[in-house]
Amino acid sequence: MERREEQPGAAGAGAAPALDFTVENVEKALHQLYYDPNIENKNLAQKWLMQAQVSPQAWHFSWQLLQPDKVPEIQYFGASALHIKISRYWSDIPTDQYESLKAQLFTQITHFASGSKIVLTRLCVALASLALSMMPDAWPCAVADMVRLFQAEDSPVDGQGRCLALLELLTVLPEEFQTSRLPQYRKGLVRASLAVEFGAVFPLLEQLLQQPSSPSCVRQKVLKCFSSWVQLEVPLQDCEALIQAAFAALQDSELFDSSVEAIVNAISQPDAQRYVNTLLKLIPLVLGLQDQLRQAVQNGDMETSHGICRIAVALGENHSRALLDQVEHWQSFLALVNMIMFCTGIPGHYPVNETTSSLTLTFWYTLQDDILSFEAEKQAVYQQVYRPVYFQLVDVLLHKAQFPSDEEYGFWSSDEKEQFRIYRVDISDTLMYVYEMLGAELLSNLYDKLGRLLTSSEEPYSWQHTEALLYGFQSIAETIDVNYSDVVPGLIGLIPRISISNVQLADTVMFTIGALSEWLADHPVMINSVLPLVLHALGNPELSVSSVSTLKKICRECKYDLPPYAANIVAVSQDVLMKQIHKTSQCMWLMQALGFLLSALQVEEILKNLHSLISPYIQQLEKLAEEIPNPSNKLAIVHILGLLSNLFTTLDVSHHEDDHEGSELRKLPVPQGPNPAVCAIFEKSVKTLLDDFAPMVPQLCEMLGRMYSTIPQASALDLTRQLVHIFAHEPAHFPPIEALFLLVTSVTLTLFQQGPRDHPDIVDSFMQLLAQALKRKPDLFLCERLDVKAVFQCAVLALKFPEAPTVKASCGFFTELLPRCGEVEPVGKVVQEDGRMLLIAVLEAIGGQASRSLMDCFADILFALNKHCFSLLSMWIKEALQPPGFPSARLSPEQKDTFSQQILRERVNKRRVKEMVKEFTLLCRGLHGTDYTADY
Repeated sequence: MERREEQPGAAGAGAAPALDFTVENVEKALHQLYYDPNIENKNLAQKWLMQAQVSPQAWHFSWQLLQPDKVPEIQYFGASALHIKISRYWSDIPTDQYESLKAQLFTQITHFASGSKIVLTRLCVALASLALSMMPDAWPCAVADMVRLFQAEDSPVDGQGRCLALLELLTVLPEEFQTSRLPQYRKGLVRASLAVEFGAVFPLLEQLLQQPSSPSCVRQKVLKCFSSWVQLEVPLQDCEALIQAAFAALQDSELFDSSVEAIVNAISQPDAQRYVNTLLKLIPLVLGLQDQLRQAVQNGDMETSHGICRIAVALGENHSRALLDQVEHWQSFLALVNMIMFCTGIPGHYPVNETTSSLTLTFWYTLQDDILSFEAEKQAVYQQVYRPVYFQLVDVLLHKAQFPSDEEYGFWSSDEKEQFRIYRVDISDTLMYVYEMLGAELLSNLYDKLGRLLTSSEEPYSWQHTEALLYGFQSIAETIDVNYSDVVPGLIGLIPRISISNVQLADTVMFTIGALSEWLADHPVMINSVLPLVLHALGNPELSVSSVSTLKKICRECKYDLPPYAANIVAVSQDVLMKQIHKTSQCMWLMQALGFLLSALQVEEILKNLHSLISPYIQQLEKLAEEIPNPSNKLAIVHILGLLSNLFTTLDVSHHEDDHEGSELRKLPVPQGPNPAVCAIFEKSVKTLLDDFAPMVPQLCEMLGRMYSTIPQASALDLTRQLVHIFAHEPAHFPPIEALFLLVTSVTLTLFQQGPRDHPDIVDSFMQLLAQALKRKPDLFLCERLDVKAVFQCAVLALKFPEAPTVKASCGFFTELLPRCGEVEPVGKVVQEDGRMLLIAVLEAIGGQASRSLMDCFADILFALNKHCFSLLSMWIKEALQPPGFPSARLSPEQKDTFSQQILRERVNKRRVKEMVKEFTLLCRGLHGTDYTADY
């Protein structure tokens, strides 16, 4: 154990040095952790205490901290330290001390049976860990021994105290097994041993639960203990008596939650489906809860209704296939399905009046999948039974999806509204899934209901009902091909008849039109029925997202049928853009919509519309350019350039064959200056036009070079990377791209000489560019004017940056570079000369200088070195790890030697190398075997 000269808390007066893990110092550090108001002191104390817990001295001070005169916080720490030592450092304990350690723990548990419950639990966990480490050979009947020892009459503790302590111990034993770090082969042995030992536990639990004299606290503990043991996959038939007792206990409000948990865990274990007879016996027990469920709903008792619903869903969801197979019992299973339907349609609005209905949605997926998986004959029988059930489900779900009244909704919190939105999305997904079962009849059903609602003169309809039916349509049309549906024309005809007096309804109308955009592309005659609604909605800021996204979908899908409406769409869009009705992201979407729209027009029309669309922005840019730079006008400039960028993203004129089109478009004004948005415009254009952008490559390379030389920016490097990716392999374009690559490399290397720390984004983009060059065109590294050695050294320097994205990009460069050692001579030369420097940087990072989240990236470099430079690595790694204290003072020479041998042996399996690096970095950081490892 390395001991560092550090105080338990730097600010603690008279605190002892960290190497002295005494009882007194531990108590001081605990006091500081709990009561010192200074957060830094608390953190220091916690760090010191974690070291204390894993120190050899912990065996000594743990028992002293458990003395009766200590406060519970101190006793708890002592018990926790014992658990850590037993669970993580079992191999340190001599075998001849097992029995005395066991006896000491039993004694302490007996003492705390009438003391602090949190300390008792921790001691039980420690003994459970000891038992798991000794089973089955060193302690063959551990569980039976525990039961026998705690039932002994000569104990000084009263019967109830002993009983509760035993139940606590039996409860934590399976839980400790589930989270234990036992090797896989040991885990199998211990699981088999526990599977036998439940026979010593269940009779005791049954006796205590059925005994009228058992107090409520004991019965509750019994249920929790049962709940813990069933997760060890105890045969369901052996659980029958306890499950029935748990059902009976549901009538006791104090035991209700524990009973629910026990029943659900027992029913949900994966092995339970083998015991069909037991499952069939459970159906009447669940159905017998219906009166209690209805009473709870009537009384607004959400906890009870939620718990009963969990039980019904657990049985139905986990075992629908097994129960459907029992055809002769189809009626009892159908009754269970109807009970779950009641839970789905439970009265009230989710999540304010009820939180139960959402639990049931997955059941309906499972049931449908199981029915559709049967052979044709059996499936036909069950379709006949369950199609009406699923039509009823659609009605129930659409009712649950309805918004509350405007007044009620106004009182909901933002969190409740968000939960309701997510709930509606879940309902939407379920409806989409149900379409597979019900098919086109489902759409007809929805259309008939909507038609009756909108044409009925008998009573005024609520907007909520209309909105929910439309929402059902939208849910299905978004993902299912409805192009051949015979009800969509009628629906499009109904939409203009809807009286829109509410934002939520208007939103759903918009989204429904958007979902039908592909259908409109096949039936363009209907566009005029709905387009005016969309254009009108564009002027309402409350409908911003729905109206703009719908217009974008229509412009994308129907662009070749929109020329007659183009002038109107452009005019309305320009108007809302100038009035600044929409937020930035919606403005960008709107420009993308216009790009799609203009793409389908004749070139003259495109240019005319572009002139009217862009001119106001060019004028604004000119005006802003004359102003003194400040944050406000910078935002305005970036916004305008963003608008232009999004317009060019979707403006694709590749379908035009006019000869003059290219020359005219190239005369369009190109914004000057090094703003990142300029590069973004071209980057999106390059991505959109691909090879059609080729004529612009020389000019763009020249312009980019000038921009980057004036003010180096990451966006220019990103655009260079795109050009390398798309055009560098073509001989005609290689010269201008090579010239640009050499220029930006030279400028960036100069930046490194001046100090690159202020430009992590540039370094990040530069590393990505170099990696792309190696991947796409390694010949770029053959040029004599490229200083490969300087590039290599700069990349090593970038590995030490604190910014994770920059380090990742640098690692990515090296994983592309190292495989080129043999084929690109300058690369092979620099790796031979400077590869050792790279290895040392990688080892420093693994040793603790870099974030643990980046270890996979450094492992990739080690793997590449081993695969492509094996003879060099085998020499370098031994030399590099030779100095004491490198890469971490916590490492022994043996650990370093083991690591180097492991790495050199693994040249095929990259995943194994990543595991080795993760293990090694934990050793380097002193975290191996601590709580920090759990999340790693």
